[in-house]
Amino acid sequence: MRTAPPGRYCDGNGLYLFVQRSGARSWVQRLVIRGRRRDFGLGSVALVSLAEAREKARANRKLAREGGDPLVERRRARGVPSFAEAAARVLEQKRAGWRSEKHGWDWVSSLQRYAFPRIGKMAVSDVTSADVLDVLSPIWHTKAPTARFVFQRIRSVLEWAVAMEFRTSNPCDQLRPVLGPQHRVVRHMRALPHREVASAIEAVRGSSRSSADPLAFEFLVLTAARWGEVRWAEWAEIDDDAGVWTVPATRMKAKREHRVPLCRRVLEILDRARRLGGRSPLVFTRGGEKPLPENALRRLLGKQEIAAVPHGFRSSFRDWAAEETDHPREVVEAALAHVVQNKVEAAYRRTDLFERRRYLMNDWAGYLADRPDAGMWDRMR
Repeated sequence: MRTAPPGRYCDGNGLYLFVQRSGARSWVQRLVIRGRRRDFGLGSVALVSLAEAREKARANRKLAREGGDPLVERRRARGVPSFAEAAARVLEQKRAGWRSEKHGWDWVSSLQRYAFPRIGKMAVSDVTSADVLDVLSPIWHTKAPTARFVFQRIRSVLEWAVAMEFRTSNPCDQLRPVLGPQHRVVRHMRALPHREVASAIEAVRGSSRSSADPLAFEFLVLTAARWGEVRWAEWAEIDDDAGVWTVPATRMKAKREHRVPLCRRVLEILDRARRLGGRSPLVFTRGGEKPLPENALRRLLGKQEIAAVPHGFRSSFRDWAAEETDHPREVVEAALAHVVQNKVEAAYRRTDLFERRRYLMNDWAGYLADRPDAGMWDRMR
């Protein structure tokens, strides 16, 4: 049988035979639905006869004339989820790869607040670029960071819908030029000048003698660690004899194991934390199996009227090292667990500079204790 050249061949009433370059042949119907031209695949010639294609085309044409949408009806028959239902499936799929449950809560709560009222009940297949624009336009410039997160999350849901074949394209792909640029203002974490950190430690230390919160705060400052690393620290990660805290890769921002040298004062903090924590595997806890609340240190600092956030003390440490010491920059960056940006340098660096970092952290502890000889004394421990 001779095959027709590639192209579309009209049978009438919007029904076409579509011949592809590969030789594959299928039935396609073209209709105007609510002012928009739509193409509907009716199946392969090998599976659908001409008579069957004509019958399907007639039914679709009748439905369209009555104000219906054949494509929507077909998707409804396939059980297409709403946007909110699709978001729940995407969240469940992504959750296992996130380090914190809080990220999952932020992910869904932003959609609940801004996207679901407008598109939550719509079939994920029916969400258009105009619908997404209606969600983002009111906040794109007034709440720029939030708008970017919402945009990324809507895009992820619709990308999942494309992968599941509930739709053929992602309407978010065309929205960036329409939304326009945002005037981004860089807001740095609030941090104290390094000369005020010792006073902050004294204020927090005197706020509560029995709670793990002040101990966790001082531990965080002395190790220059991130709050998430400290909050979930476990006793199994601590080696008192060697003076080392080994943070697993799963809890590190750079996704690689990080060893932290522990000075004498940090070991004293750990000794007190043991007496408070009972049998909990976590270092800092209020007596149970759960870590300290996410906002525990922020609230602690707020009560003492300390104008900084927990993460800001890493900046205080960095400024002190640059202004008051001769420790090499690469040692300071390694203490902060920062990734080497230069790919060549990163490829050749095989050491974490641990012993040199021990000197650095002992000097930091001595500076905060306001004892000029404390750093040297700790080196001799």
